[in-house]
Amino acid sequence: MNKKVVLKQRPIGEPKLEDFELFEEDIREPKDDEVSLKTIYMSLDPYMRGRMNDAKSYAKAVEIGEVMEAGTVSQVIKSKSKNFKEGDFVEGRTGWQDNPTVHENKLRLIDPSMAPLSTAIGVLGMPGTTAYVGMKNFAKPQSGETLVVSAASGAVGGTVGQIGKIHGCRVVGIAGSDEKCQFTKTEYGFDDCLNYKDTNFKENLKNSCPNGVDIYWENVGGISFDAVMPLFNDYARIPVCGLISYYNLKSLKLDGPDRIPLLFRQMLTKRLMYKGFIVFNHYDQRQESIEQLSSWIKDGKLKYKEDFIEGLENASKAFIGLLNGKNFGKLVVKLNDDPTN
Repeated sequence: MNKKVVLKQRPIGEPKLEDFELFEEDIREPKDDEVSLKTIYMSLDPYMRGRMNDAKSYAKAVEIGEVMEAGTVSQVIKSKSKNFKEGDFVEGRTGWQDNPTVHENKLRLIDPSMAPLSTAIGVLGMPGTTAYVGMKNFAKPQSGETLVVSAASGAVGGTVGQIGKIHGCRVVGIAGSDEKCQFTKTEYGFDDCLNYKDTNFKENLKNSCPNGVDIYWENVGGISFDAVMPLFNDYARIPVCGLISYYNLKSLKLDGPDRIPLLFRQMLTKRLMYKGFIVFNHYDQRQESIEQLSSWIKDGKLKYKEDFIEGLENASKAFIGLLNGKNFGKLVVKLNDDPTN
């Protein structure tokens, strides 16, 4: 049987367990150019919240009754494909299901000898590529600059900060707990990391960036952006990768003063560069990113942390927790045993 989770209804505000439905169906036999898979690892990522809305965006919304979207690592069980044989390990966007049958064009072959399989949906997958292309193409870090990273202990933020250190930046992280902040300093080598929940957060950030901020990696929005905006130096670069603090809002009409005039004035007078980007538009650099990130891992310059959840039946609860910052590192759901362990 193939267990899968579908979108039962569109959430209003924060998703609830009743917005998802888990059920089983017969495994479909592969047709020409298709393969049947056993999913080993499934990624949970903040962008999935946007897919649950029936609104125009950079990608098509998940329809009611459709399988929730996700990147996965799987093993080929049956194949009618010329590109993949039984036993191969593959990465693809096959969704929240444990034994899907899909077309070969949804998949790429992965080498289990390169790194643990789970990294293909983490530091050597979409999150790692996001960090790599955003830093290379838009942040353009230079030695001696100050880089501030929101969601610093997450899959993207942790990699961004370490790339900044490789390029000689002073790196200051922002995270949601003292434990996460300590981890980024001791394990990832950040120069400092601040808990945005602290009463004196804004003042602490100012003190930690005595020379201003040259690069701000935006994963969150909200209080993190409010604190860093007054600190931007001339020609600062702000890659906008995510806005997780806004994903569960019922309306984008926020309380408080209108910040647009201040923001536009800063953009003009300080000649700031804001760049929103989606990693899927840069997959021509995916192989380059995997090779470079792998090299840094082997050289001990890049570390990563994964947060594992067992069982597809627990994915919905884990996803809701992700949107509230309850994960610590790259959130991965283990659906079946990993034969490489």
